[in-house]
Parts: sequence; C-alpha cells; structure tokens
Amino acid sequence: MVDIYRFYPSDTDLRKLLETHSRMVAEMALEVARKHPELRADEEFIYEASMLHDIGVSECNAPDIHCHGTEPYICHGVIGSRRLREAGLPRHAAVCERHTGSGLTCEEIVSHHLPLPRRDMLPVSIEEKIICYADKFYSKSGDITHRKSLSSVIKGMARHGRKPLERFLALHRELC
Repeated sequence: MVDIYRFYPSDTDLRKLLETHSRMVAEMALEVARKHPELRADEEFIYEASMLHDIGVSECNAPDIHCHGTEPYICHGVIGSRRLREAGLPRHAAVCERHTGSGLTCEEIVSHHLPLPRRDMLPVSIEEKIICYADKFYSKSGDITHRKSLSSVIKGMARHGRKPLERFLALHRELC
C-alpha cells in the first residue's frame, strides 16, 4: 500500500491537513460501511482509499489549504488518480477520480468548461460511493474535524445544481 508519506514526505502544514481530513473521511466511511454489512464493503480498502483520495492536491493552486501548485483545484482527483495508477493502485485511483462533488458526468465537465478529461467520473463501486459520500461532510478549511450537518451538505451541493444534488441525495438514501 502506498501511503501519504510517499507524496508528502516532510512534516508540513499541507500534510497535517491532508492526514486529518483523510482520517476524518475514513472514520465516517467506515461508520457507514459498518452500518450496512449487507453491502459487503471492503473496509480495509475503504480505509486505504480514504487516506489517499486527495493525494493530488499538492499540484493544485489552493493557497488557503497550503497547496501552492499550478493546477486548478478541480483537477486534484485526476492528478491523484494518475499518481495512484502509476503506483499500481487502480482501485484507489478510481476513488480519487470519482469522489469530486457527487461525481461528475461528461456532460457537466463539457457544459461547465472544466479542465478535466471528457468522460464520466461517477462513483461506481460501493466503496467509491461510501468515500464520495463521507468526503462531503468534511472540509479542508476552517474546523476540519467538524462533521457538517446533512442540511449543510445539501445546501452546499445545491450550489452545484440539481443533478449533483440529486446524485448526493441518492447516495444518502442508499447509505443511510
């Protein structure tokens, strides 16, 4: 298993933030998985992939969260996906690529002129869905250990339009 230290070897503010955020997402994702044993989610994979889902942020320009790269933040999933595919972790790479928002459709990527590959990037496996869902409850700014309320997440998702909100609500119905 490739860990966070391979990509963030020094004890920096960004690594601390990423570790904390990823741990919070992992804890919630595991809670969801354990609440639904009938889904037969792979808990070891959920933990690993949660800890790696934002591995691409260092190449992005988001100074408020200690990221001083050149790429737009929306690209962090595909950057992380590339890194993890190169490391021989295709399942983990899929989580990186498919966790942004409630996933992204090719149509949304094109219509919003997003600097992303023209393809659907929607969570498919139950593990991808669980991590995508849990990630929405934790921010990488402000109090990063505070779990947002469902109403706060819904309000945030609504800002991205009806379809992303509907996908999030479908995840909520499936997982809660």
